[in-house]
Amino acid sequence: MFTGIIEAVANVQDIIHEGSNIHFVIDSPITGELKVDQSVAHNGVCLTVTEITGSTYKVTAVAETLAKTTLSNWHKGDTLNCERALKMGDRLDGHFVQGHVDATARCIEKQTLEGSWLYRFQFPKAYAALVIEKGSICINGVSLTVFNVGVDECTVTIIPYTYTHTNFNRLESGDAVNIEFDVLGKYFLRKQEVEKLLG
Repeated sequence: MFTGIIEAVANVQDIIHEGSNIHFVIDSPITGELKVDQSVAHNGVCLTVTEITGSTYKVTAVAETLAKTTLSNWHKGDTLNCERALKMGDRLDGHFVQGHVDATARCIEKQTLEGSWLYRFQFPKAYAALVIEKGSICINGVSLTVFNVGVDECTVTIIPYTYTHTNFNRLESGDAVNIEFDVLGKYFLRKQEVEKLLG
């Protein structure tokens, strides 16, 4: 479980293909605090640390993860938003994030304002019921509040601190992102579906 509050920006140092899996070697300022078998969210995707060497660590993505996220499009040198798993007793400054990406979305607009940035994203219409005005959403691992919600679009505002300390400063119109919808909304929607099925 995560909160969507980014701890560090890391870099993809190497990419290794093995069968249908891809191993990523990550160079991160938090490597020294990690242990093998720990979970770390990378652009919102929960991956397990399998090996640590100096300032780098290795994680593996399987076919299912590659199909539902932007990981298959990562390149050496790409920057990633990283967050370690939530510890019991920590403050929940963002919202509950599982690290289980639902789909990819696309940035369709970026506006630079005086002191902030607006990004508009388009997501698959199948998830329309999970996005509400002033609700929470996780984009590339960052917990954000959405507004101007449409059927398959929403807007977020990025403050200077977030812009500087995440990879949002590299995100442009046309780029794909990982998106995770609020887990509370998913449970509520599932409850309604089950009630219909059971009559």
